[in-house]
Amino acid sequence: MHGRYPAWYRTLRFVQTTTIYRPGGGTLVQTWPEVGRFPGKLRIETDTMGQGGVIYRADSVYQFAAGRLARADTGMNDLLILGFDVYAQPVEATVAVLRRRGFDLGRLSRATLEGRAMWVVGALPGDTISKQFWVDQERLVFVRLLEHRRTPTGMRLDDIRFQKFVRHGGGWVAEEVMFYRDGKPSLHEAYANVQVNVPLDDALFDPQAWTSVAGRWYK
Repeated sequence: MHGRYPAWYRTLRFVQTTTIYRPGGGTLVQTWPEVGRFPGKLRIETDTMGQGGVIYRADSVYQFAAGRLARADTGMNDLLILGFDVYAQPVEATVAVLRRRGFDLGRLSRATLEGRAMWVVGALPGDTISKQFWVDQERLVFVRLLEHRRTPTGMRLDDIRFQKFVRHGGGWVAEEVMFYRDGKPSLHEAYANVQVNVPLDDALFDPQAWTSVAGRWYK
């Protein structure tokens, strides 16, 4: 993946239409502006009116509500690592972090998804239990994450899929992302106004500067 795309974009900006599927039925539609600098930085504004959202920066996560820092903790975003960071950082760094994230890189198998041949990393044939990611064999882009998570009500299967790949710069952007929980749709993302390799202010990824740029940078 890293070797195929030496000119992969290093920054990404878009506005996301987010459809949330309610457990009891119906949907809620929101607009989430997002911006990333790779490797390791992503800003998502999930509440533009209330200045809420999240910053992922390296191995830290900062969550905001009402313009204030609500929670800071260690953590990483697997989708950021597999969909973007893998192209922007040394292979050794990606391998190390994926192993820490629970992927068994010694397990490799083949599968198909929507008619396309896939590499399955982290699982042998027929294994839907182990944490695993799927890579398109032709394009060498990440397309699927499968993970069982422990929740207060029991185990849950998360199935996340990158879809509608469009060429941008020296790489691809999956302009739709679909989230499933236990086989049922839970979240749909559709990207618009996609821009790559755009200059980005460092303040976008600075937790102390959240309110100074919230709601302004994407207009």
